[in-house]
Order: sequence, then C-alpha cells, then structure tokens
Amino acid sequence: SGKGGTGKTTVAVSLARVLGSGVQLLDCDVEEPNDRLFLDGRLREAQVVTVPVPRVDEVACDGCGECGRFCRFHAIVAVDGPPLVFPELCHGCGGCIRVCPRGALHETPRRIGVVEVLDAGPVTLVEGRLDVGAALVPPLVRAVKAHRAGDRLAILDAPPGRSCAVIETLRGADAVVLVTEPTPFGLNDLAQALEVARELGLP
Repeated sequence: SGKGGTGKTTVAVSLARVLGSGVQLLDCDVEEPNDRLFLDGRLREAQVVTVPVPRVDEVACDGCGECGRFCRFHAIVAVDGPPLVFPELCHGCGGCIRVCPRGALHETPRRIGVVEVLDAGPVTLVEGRLDVGAALVPPLVRAVKAHRAGDRLAILDAPPGRSCAVIETLRGADAVVLVTEPTPFGLNDLAQALEVARELGLP
C-alpha cells in the first residue's frame, strides 16, 4: 500500500501464525518495524549494521578532486585541498576509494541500525530497526534478508509505497501479496504497487 495502517503487518503476522512451525517473518519496514508488537518473542541475537564511509588521509591527499567528481551522491567534495566527507550522504559504494590515485582514502564503518532475531514460538522473527537520523534504508533491508534461512518459508513484511526499501524487499521474492484499502486512494496505490511487481516480474 502507499501508506501505513492499511493492514500489511496484520496480513503478514497472521500468515506467519497460521503457517506455524518453521516459518520466518522478516520485518523489512525498518523505519517503522512493528511485527514484534503482535508476537511475544525472546531475543536470540542482535547484530549492528554498518556501511563503509571514506576517511581522508590528509597527508597523502593532494586535493586532486577525483573522489568528488566520482561521487554522484555529493558525499565527498574537494575544493582547494583535502576533500570534505558528508557521511550521512554516503551510500558506501567504495568508488571514491578506487578512483583515488594517491590511496588517500580509507573506509571506516558507520552504524545505520540493528537487526534482531527473536524466537516467537513456532515463528522466527527477524526485525531491522534504522537508527534515528540514519537515512540509508536498503542496506539495512539487505541485512534483514541476509538472516533468511534458504530452506525455510519466509514472509517479508514490506514498508509502504514504491521506495527503494520496497524494491529491495521484493527483490528475489517468489510472489507478492498486495494489501490495500477500499478507497480511491487505495486503488491508486494498488495500481502503482502492481506496476512495481510486474516490473520486477513477480506474480
């Protein structure tokens, strides 16, 4: 759906409870995870999720600006001297480090959130939670999906809309269940979500 409160989580949790033993429920709505509210679970593990961001060695840097010209997200800018790094804009692609002719950039991890795995009776719940102030959602969704056991049935509870987080959640799925509300706005959101699923080749 295009907004919260439509019933995606209710459907996802209900499916997981009905399917029972061995099912995994992955809460990929990392900005507003709430599957845990409906499942009484015991924390099994927690993993901090980071993305690599560049750090400048000002002694080695000659201020050539190659790193800034490469970065399409404007996370690193060079003007008359060593570049300035804006970690909150960095997508962690590592391109700036590869193009630096002097080897003056090195990666350091920047925390963006946490993934927790809970045992909730017959259901294993995997929940991602984005840190306050962090903006990079897709890497955290990938971290949630990395906890999926390939031989077990998994239900992925996606965020609303057609954002990068939704695309990342749907990538690699076998099928999509679209949840909407019976209003003109709901129908509009449904048509857009259906277009995304078709674009990804998902039934």
